[in-house]
Amino acid sequence: MPIAKYPRATEPLWHEWERKTLKCGLRHTVYAVNGDQYIGEWLNNLKHGRGTQVWKRTGAVYSGDWKFGKRDGYGSYSIPDALTKEYKNVYTGWWKNDKKCGHGMKFYPSGECYEGEWSDGLRSGWGQMRYQAGSVYEGQWLADRPNGQGMLRLPNENRYEGGWKDGKKHGPGKFFYLDKGQLFEGIWAADTPKCGTVIDFGRVKAPAPTQYPIPKV
Repeated sequence: MPIAKYPRATEPLWHEWERKTLKCGLRHTVYAVNGDQYIGEWLNNLKHGRGTQVWKRTGAVYSGDWKFGKRDGYGSYSIPDALTKEYKNVYTGWWKNDKKCGHGMKFYPSGECYEGEWSDGLRSGWGQMRYQAGSVYEGQWLADRPNGQGMLRLPNENRYEGGWKDGKKHGPGKFFYLDKGQLFEGIWAADTPKCGTVIDFGRVKAPAPTQYPIPKV
């Protein structure tokens, strides 16, 4: 008796439609319902590779690397100026899982600037912060605050070198009063010197030295 032959089952038609609509590899321009726009590479319907995202509500633009739908790799983030509408760079550097991570530079609206290491979107590691008033801090950071060893240089060139904790001077440190030609070396706690010694330091070149030298012990 001849064996009946049945046609092989074929995959559902909707599987084929899904493959045809799946964005993968090539560059595509996609508009979201809220007006956001993305131009770049895709993988399995996720932003993946190089691409540029424009957020309609804020006008912000990110251009750089993506990984499975999130900013990951190297890229820059910019926003338009409220008056001139010209784009200003906010952050350029490395990202991981949609947050700043690795080395990068951030520009703040006040004119301040930070260049250094980031972790989970916060300043962490070694970095330099230039403040609006002209002070400069260079040293270790943790969770967005100076922590560890660092130096703070003031606009008048006076400076502090030593330990920090939660953004404040803490532990052994030296404060160079170069305007007066003195040096304080001691122990700090929560930005307050607790004990230490003061000696003359560079008194001859100081612009405003004290009236009398400190006697040598």
